[in-house]
Amino acid sequence: MTSHRLEDYPGFRTRSHDKKHLDRVPSGSRLFGALTFSGDVMLKRLPEDVYKQLQQTMHQGQPLDASVANIVASAMKEWAIEHGATHYTHWFQPLTGQTAEKHDAFLAPDGNGGAIEKFSGAQLIRGEPDASSFPSGGIRDTYEARGYTAWDATSPAFILTTPDTATLCIPTVFVSWTGEALDKKTPLLRSIQAVGEQAMRILRIFGTDKGVTQVTTTLGCEQEYFLIDKKLYEQRPDLQLCGRTLFGAPSPKDHQLDDHYFGAIPERVLAFMTEAERRLYELGVPVCTRHNEVAPGQYEVAPYFEGTNVAVDHQMILMHVLRQTARHHGFVCLLHEKPFAGVNGSGKHNNWSLTTDTGVNLLDPRDQTHTNMQFLVFLVGVIRAIDKHADLLRGAITNAGNDHRLGSNEAPPPIISIYLGAMLSDILDQIEEGGPQKTKRGGTIDLGAHILPQIPRHSGDRNRTSPFAFTGNKFEFRAVGSSTPVAWPNTVLNTIIAESLDDIATELEKRAGKNPTPRKLETAVKSVLKDAVKKHRRVVFDGDNYSEEWHQEAEERGLPCLRTTADALPCLKSKKALGLFNKYGVLNNRELRARVEVLFDQYITVMSIESETMIDMLRSYVLPAALRFQAELAEAATASQAAGIECPGTVEQLRQHVRHIEELQSAIANLKNVASRNNRSPEALARHIRDKVIPAMDAARRVADTIEQEVSDDLWPLPGYSEMMFSQT
Repeated sequence: MTSHRLEDYPGFRTRSHDKKHLDRVPSGSRLFGALTFSGDVMLKRLPEDVYKQLQQTMHQGQPLDASVANIVASAMKEWAIEHGATHYTHWFQPLTGQTAEKHDAFLAPDGNGGAIEKFSGAQLIRGEPDASSFPSGGIRDTYEARGYTAWDATSPAFILTTPDTATLCIPTVFVSWTGEALDKKTPLLRSIQAVGEQAMRILRIFGTDKGVTQVTTTLGCEQEYFLIDKKLYEQRPDLQLCGRTLFGAPSPKDHQLDDHYFGAIPERVLAFMTEAERRLYELGVPVCTRHNEVAPGQYEVAPYFEGTNVAVDHQMILMHVLRQTARHHGFVCLLHEKPFAGVNGSGKHNNWSLTTDTGVNLLDPRDQTHTNMQFLVFLVGVIRAIDKHADLLRGAITNAGNDHRLGSNEAPPPIISIYLGAMLSDILDQIEEGGPQKTKRGGTIDLGAHILPQIPRHSGDRNRTSPFAFTGNKFEFRAVGSSTPVAWPNTVLNTIIAESLDDIATELEKRAGKNPTPRKLETAVKSVLKDAVKKHRRVVFDGDNYSEEWHQEAEERGLPCLRTTADALPCLKSKKALGLFNKYGVLNNRELRARVEVLFDQYITVMSIESETMIDMLRSYVLPAALRFQAELAEAATASQAAGIECPGTVEQLRQHVRHIEELQSAIANLKNVASRNNRSPEALARHIRDKVIPAMDAARRVADTIEQEVSDDLWPLPGYSEMMFSQT
């Protein structure tokens, strides 16, 4: 394994462009958000009445008066130019799964042969990128190019810097000329509104809506990732083209000893993390946790909670900053769900909750949980939604990469279930029996040494095998993949919970009537909860989701097990799904079908790239190395026999190696044959990939990995697993 010193990276300690960049940022606590147009920046630069209007838009969802747009745009431009920006861009999230931007200069002709700095309210509010070249699922044809970006004032503008430039980025939505959504943010905002409206109905029923103007969702996304040395990455075409290794013999040591998890962070990695965090703080991204993950070379960063819309934007920024900063330290950041077979994959744990604008977390059970009927309604509303729409939630997080990760004894299985823990499961028991009467306590833990304190024990354990786990005052959707933009999973989650709260609110209003007495309301609540728990509790499972027994039990319970993308994606365009998203104004039928078409196309394209890359690498790297080693073995056997020395071991090794070469050649031919697309529909082609292409790739990989273990190290042309996973020092 190649070793590296910090001095091997000349820019490690002092990069002139970074020093210049950081010198213009205030030190200390003022560093946070220094490159975002929010908070103190707006307060200092905007008239008080304009500032108040903008704050109402950002925090209460109030429409922004167009008359103040020019004032905001002028202040934003001056602030950006002071930070070195020469251009601005409407920053949006098309259906590619990445972000997009078109940079425009602040300069405009003055009519006299010169130019002036200009950025108007109209330029702030609306842009017009070409809509024909982005995936649209048939909403836009090549000859229909017009699309619009519209300013999302609820997410702060920010400045992205490079060594030589700074650009003002304005978060926007992206829609077609017809007004249909072409991005991930527009339906997300609609879904936040939908679930908020239904949550407000619940609060009004309980009379706890006083002073509350809106309910919104909050989000915190833990991001797992791998770092490998850039020099090794550049020697692996599969990593460069596919984001993962398509083959590679297992390392003698990976995470068997469990010594990497939460271990000491390597100095070079810590330097990378420190710089990445500083850049994220500048951009207002509130990261707070960093640590080693399970696999060698794997790490995690996690933020504080924020409103979902801003958190989604910050998640896209975080992935960008991780990739960008890694290269400054001689690394490449891998966000694929399964860069290395046989070792821990990477997820993006989606921590979700509901909160009022007065600061009340509606998923906080409080001490006397059995008496907190409002919490129990929201809890059962989530349970009902997950049970009724487990297939949609599974479809929301499916992609080619996550197919490798889910169910691999490191991540939740493809069966969507909920973990509640001992205390809440006990309360469900009580609800079914007639009504909750008590709350189970966790007590304290005596550590057995006088110098150690007694520590409070939570009323329930945690379950890292569950795909959707309650973790104190939120739900952790653990099945989301590390490369997944979280706007879409949260759009689906918000929408299914909006429907569930809608149905529960309607039933409560029906049973309790208008202006019910406290006793009548309590009776109605207990009745509705009991019915819902009996019908939907099957989705709750507090045991080991990795076990084979759970798979069998889940099938008996009638829970769907959608193992692959080919199985999961069709659910998103079912009659049930189309009706659901249309009812709550999140996506009309054409918009939803378009997204499913794009997801199918992305899956098929990714798998086509992977299969073609594998064929090329097997022919260009593995087979030549195997043939060279065959020649060496043959020469050694011939020379020994010519000298009168019997060498049955070498001859047998040669025979076995030749058999493996023949198997490899056969596997390559088979893969090439089945990888041909032919004329199939997207769904049929996805099933063909599942049934034929992936098994052919797996068969070719098994032979290639066997040959890698046979061929001498000096002949093998690719960095191996051991070298790549242990390259961070």
